[in-house]
Amino acid sequence: MRIGIDLRCLEEEKISGVGEYALELVRNLLEIDEKNEYVIFSNSYKQKSRNFNFFEKYPNAKLKRSRWPNKLLNFFLWYFGWPKLDRLIEGTDIFFAPNINFLAVSSPRTKSTPNIVCIRKLSNKFQNNDLVRGKNCELITTFHDLSFERFPEFFTRKTCLWHYYFVNPRRIAQKSERIIAVSESTKKDLKEIYKINSGKIGVVYHGVSGDFRIIDRNDPKLLEAQKKYKLPYKFILYLGNIEPRKNITSVIKAYKNLLRNNPKLEKYKLVLAGNINPLCRDIMDKKKENIAICGYIKREDRPYIFNLASLFVYPSHFEGFGLPVLETMACGTPVIASNNSSFSEVVGNTAILVSPHRPDEIAEAMEAILTDEKLRSKLKEKGLKQAQKFNWKKCAASTLKIIEEIHENRH
Repeated sequence: MRIGIDLRCLEEEKISGVGEYALELVRNLLEIDEKNEYVIFSNSYKQKSRNFNFFEKYPNAKLKRSRWPNKLLNFFLWYFGWPKLDRLIEGTDIFFAPNINFLAVSSPRTKSTPNIVCIRKLSNKFQNNDLVRGKNCELITTFHDLSFERFPEFFTRKTCLWHYYFVNPRRIAQKSERIIAVSESTKKDLKEIYKINSGKIGVVYHGVSGDFRIIDRNDPKLLEAQKKYKLPYKFILYLGNIEPRKNITSVIKAYKNLLRNNPKLEKYKLVLAGNINPLCRDIMDKKKENIAICGYIKREDRPYIFNLASLFVYPSHFEGFGLPVLETMACGTPVIASNNSSFSEVVGNTAILVSPHRPDEIAEAMEAILTDEKLRSKLKEKGLKQAQKFNWKKCAASTLKIIEEIHENRH
């Protein structure tokens, strides 16, 4: 079987949680599957990202990378439904998209567009590749969440326009032969909002990489990471995109309440780590208020940062999965998370779950963890056991099973 995978999300140097999912999933697919052929599609006008280097050691995988301006390619895919991505990589039986994006694949349900004849003249490269004839291709797409449907107020107008008008996730869900949801919460949203049949959706949880573990306190890399990001000696950590949906405002209010209720805990600073969304630029002013903002944390440094933190707080309004929570638990650090969306199924009773709308409740949870040694030990032990239930090989095996089921049904 020839499997195409869309990895355009790995072209960015600072990959997001979706990019990490795609990277870990494909890496583990190639580890467990030697019989199928994998063809990776990517596109960027710039030089190839280093995120693709690991493909070189797998003989059954190859990278097909075009160098067109992304905006131009996206326009063709959106307006003309062309080029067919499976044909760009010389034909596949299955095309897997690990995230929603501008997509077009060969399908018996898709009619050709008259304007294609004119557009093909613009590029001999696209022309030659797109004329590759092969079987119709089945599309499998992973949906991480429908937060843009549930909470459009947390997104810019540009982002909402991108989702609803251009990418059109509802249409992608309908055209996909199978959908992978990263949690039961996301599956529920797909059924309720997009009216997708339950039998079309398979739930496959994320995994936790082995480097997220308890690190010896004498490891010199801990101190190196602390100096690199100018972190305080003791701190409460939030790590993720700094955007409205993540509820950073409540984190800051809760921290202020914590210090007001128990001034002795002032030795614990608040650290906010992650890319800052334009809608949250005002948070930069909080540097004056005992709060450190250290920007994006590189993937290789995150296990050390999680180990250094006294506790991790993640009271997001909505998450499709919430990977940073599990990664933190795997590092033995206590977690405070929201009591909504996917958190209850991912962490269960191994973290303190709070209402994201109540900063006072978040502050109480912070104080309890920082002042109660027995509670910290209990959360650490339970968190480690919970994190061990999730691994990327299991995620890859479940994904491969879905791919093989689709292929078998075609024959």
